[in-house]
Amino acid sequence: MTALSDRPNTALLVIDVQNGVMAEAHDRNPVIARIGSLIDKARTAGVPVIWIQHSDEDMPQHSASWQYVPELKRHDDEPLVHKNYGDSFEATNLESVLQERKVGRLLVAGAQTDICIRSTLHGAITRGYDAVLVADAHTTEDLTQYGAPTPDKVITHTNLYWKFHSAPGREAGVVETADVTF
Repeated sequence: MTALSDRPNTALLVIDVQNGVMAEAHDRNPVIARIGSLIDKARTAGVPVIWIQHSDEDMPQHSASWQYVPELKRHDDEPLVHKNYGDSFEATNLESVLQERKVGRLLVAGAQTDICIRSTLHGAITRGYDAVLVADAHTTEDLTQYGAPTPDKVITHTNLYWKFHSAPGREAGVVETADVTF
């Protein structure tokens, strides 16, 4: 039901599943395994897998922390979008990558829940995309020392509010990995 005309296709966004981001991530290994399962499902169905890779002064390009986790392997023909902000659309070529593939619906997985996942979900909806969060395929690190809730509560709260998010002509929502169909 995307608000974008002539965009009937779906894509899987794999956001920031990088060594530095995932080093202290909550439930790291099971989340990566579920993301791997989503990637396999998407590839089998011929659905584009779009890889998003963050860099900043703490995670410079080409550093070990900037690399994607070794459990996930990008295929050469799968787009890689480099970003410097939480929202994967800001100052990137993500929109042109999606437009080229006639994508109007996004399934979102990766890290961090409270920063890049939330920002990208909202960025997608405001740009006219349908945006579905894969409820058990995103994670974050423990930021309680800064006053944040524990990671499990951040994840649960994000799933709760995105389940009920809406916008005119666009769909939001959540789905479990096991229930994803392309």
